[in-house]
Amino acid sequence: MTPDLSLAVVGAGPVGLALALHAAHALPAARISVFDSRPAELDVSRDPRTLALALGSVQVFERLGVWPQIAPNSVPIAAVHVSQQQPSMLASVLRLPEPELLLTAQDCGVDRFGAVASYGAIVAPLQAAWLAAVMAEPGRLAARFATPVVALKSLPGAQGAGSRGVEVDAGIAERFDLAVVAEGGVFALQARKSLTHDYRQTAWVGQVTLPADTANAALAGTAYERFTPQGPAALLPLPSAGDGVRRAALVWCVDADDDPVQDLDDTQRLALLNTVFHERVGRLTSITPLKRFALGLNAERTLVEGRKKGEAAGRGRVVRIGNAAQTLHPVAGQGLNLGLRDAHALVASLQRSPDIDTALQRVEWQRAPDRWALIAATDFLARSFTWRLPGLNSARGIGLAGLQLLSPAKRLLARQMMFGWR
Repeated sequence: MTPDLSLAVVGAGPVGLALALHAAHALPAARISVFDSRPAELDVSRDPRTLALALGSVQVFERLGVWPQIAPNSVPIAAVHVSQQQPSMLASVLRLPEPELLLTAQDCGVDRFGAVASYGAIVAPLQAAWLAAVMAEPGRLAARFATPVVALKSLPGAQGAGSRGVEVDAGIAERFDLAVVAEGGVFALQARKSLTHDYRQTAWVGQVTLPADTANAALAGTAYERFTPQGPAALLPLPSAGDGVRRAALVWCVDADDDPVQDLDDTQRLALLNTVFHERVGRLTSITPLKRFALGLNAERTLVEGRKKGEAAGRGRVVRIGNAAQTLHPVAGQGLNLGLRDAHALVASLQRSPDIDTALQRVEWQRAPDRWALIAATDFLARSFTWRLPGLNSARGIGLAGLQLLSPAKRLLARQMMFGWR
């Protein structure tokens, strides 16, 4: 490791804070500053956005020492159920049941696939841990909250002069050896990256409730995904409020050009939603007001800015991770998990190499299979809901049914969900 490495982390969300905490421990001589536009006194714990954590991400938070604070406000994912709403043509003729796939943690040899927690329940402990680390080492670590970064400028320097780096403009221009951008935002508000596609789909998000005595109460920790003609719909289990009511976070994806949800009131939306999910879910009893977001793919071809095929080493000292590197369709629910794997790999590469440029080159090669496998898989699934090809629904249903019958394939899929492509 370069002993005097100076690192700027732009974005104090879960990915940026996890990277900063990991780097502070793994790179004990590095100077690390975290920048974010929000003030440190803002109560982020109230942010209700729901995130699905793979088991690998839970393990990251365990190593960082923040999982004991997150766990009480989370729900373990004990099972994942995927089904298709419309039966295939063959199933209609032969009166076969709807195609479905059930993955259970017990069958896959683990105690859980991961967990579900709110954005606030994750970020608040991470932020508290980072502020505590800054107080312990104020000369090396810095929390630059309420300090938005307005520009990043490469400082190429002369060969061998040691001045290569990044100028971070946050009101005052400062030089760092490396800047990591970890703030992404939503698809509709992002500047377009190298690879982009508007799926013309809308995600309606909110919460629903189910009675505690649902037939599937034994699998209360089940995450459900339902393939519909308009797009995927998902339910993620939420912590109990102690009133005997099961709650779940809803992500309901529909055609943006023929939106069946926007003109309905909450009662009508609930009635429509009760025609969508598999009977295992049980009858939804209430729904909160829903918010909507446009869905699309927006990804950089490389994590390291400016480092393209044929370019000399050392050109890029800005790294983008998480949503800043790839914003994906939520069909697989893996965006945060991919970002945490980006962060872990970057710190590990900096820890192993005394040369920053060599470390960045290594992390690009290392992360490429996992990134592109997930980008390709989510893009294919998202686009498939917009195709009107004969037999496509049948093919998807046959795939689900086939996976259900093949235990090795199910375990491989579960491993990919938990740990990514290794």
